[in-house]
Amino acid sequence: MITGTARRNTEVSLMVISLVIAIGGYWLASLSRSPTVPAGIALYGVVYAAIYATAHLAVRKLAPKADSLLLPIALMLNAVGFVVIYRLEIPTENVGLAAAQTQWLVVAIAAFIGVLWWVKDVRALARYRYTFAFAGVVLLLLPTLPFIGREINGARLWIRLGPLSFQPSELGKIALVLFFAGYLSERRELLAVTTRKIGPLGVPALRHFGPVAAAWAVSLLVMINQKDLGSSLLFFAIFVAMLWMATGRPIYLISGVAMFALGAFIASQMFSHVQARILVWRDPFAYINDRGYQVVQSLFAFATGGAWGTGLGLGRPDLIRFSVHTDFIFSSVGEELGLVGAAAVLTAYALMAARGFGLATRCRDDFSRLLAAGLIFTISFQTILIVGGVTNLIPLTGVTMPFMSYGGSSLLSNFIAIALLLRISDEVSRAGGQAPPTEMNLAAGGGR
Repeated sequence: MITGTARRNTEVSLMVISLVIAIGGYWLASLSRSPTVPAGIALYGVVYAAIYATAHLAVRKLAPKADSLLLPIALMLNAVGFVVIYRLEIPTENVGLAAAQTQWLVVAIAAFIGVLWWVKDVRALARYRYTFAFAGVVLLLLPTLPFIGREINGARLWIRLGPLSFQPSELGKIALVLFFAGYLSERRELLAVTTRKIGPLGVPALRHFGPVAAAWAVSLLVMINQKDLGSSLLFFAIFVAMLWMATGRPIYLISGVAMFALGAFIASQMFSHVQARILVWRDPFAYINDRGYQVVQSLFAFATGGAWGTGLGLGRPDLIRFSVHTDFIFSSVGEELGLVGAAAVLTAYALMAARGFGLATRCRDDFSRLLAAGLIFTISFQTILIVGGVTNLIPLTGVTMPFMSYGGSSLLSNFIAIALLLRISDEVSRAGGQAPPTEMNLAAGGGR
């Protein structure tokens, strides 16, 4: 059996690689501006080394037997994002983004350590499921309030408190995953009982579709009030996926997809910016001079990058213009690091997903299992949405790339999710790492 010390030693060695990516990439990106050693490299080196060391020591002290890959992967993705954000400062006239992102990383790691210190037993969080439900809904709807809510690019997702702008839905999704895990672990057996058959599918009683209908109604409310398809889709997908994982009933998944398709159709008829995104998705080149410009430039960026990329600082990701450091940061990776670099980033996300879902299968209680699966599904699905959007496989949704995109609220929520996953991993390792043969294990394996 791998000891906690061995896991932490593996973790710190991988974090050194992340540090090399952050500082080495910063240096390489600066060479496109001036053939000298950048003035801030020593400061960034010390700050990032301190951040990584603090995070590692906290895990070694507070969760010594936790997974050794989740935190290094998150920090590596963040390092790549930091380098790309720094590279984009000059051409996009957004000087200071890298420094601001570093400050937010400090806040996110502080929250990460706080969660590890505060949550001694993740199962205790199940007692506060309805508190999390209330907090999650409030955070989702907060941008709709007058005076503090702000509308940007047609979507009302932001709040402004003095000089601080924040996207509360990022924390809201964590609160809602905690609620869903608590609710579904309590009602799992009831929701899994079938009363009739439709072909090969077992169908529960109609009243058990109430939670799905409630989640659908809230997602529509978010879509209508905030005019944002991405947040609405993410919220509803999290609930439906966790409901399916809890019960093993494909009927919930099928009905959820059908209900959201109906809601998206309604939104496309009600909101011009949603309809515009669908039209752009169908033929971006027909709208290259206005609404489709960013998507077309994103496609050009991937084409220009080819297999090996143009090199850091040698591409033109700034041609994408608006939101290149948030919604389109993956396009920058594809252009300057090429197919190889983009594939490496996606492999890191895939490895994180594999570790997270693997952890979920080893949990010894339903709440921990659903919480781990829900958290890693949230990160993975958000990645799929943004990658699919910038490559025009699906309409743009406006969500951010986890750990990589510029933005403090996204960074904060994702590192809180990693902290909860590490707490669960530590508990599983201490308990022996094997899940008992519960009914949920059997249900999750097939669609009865």
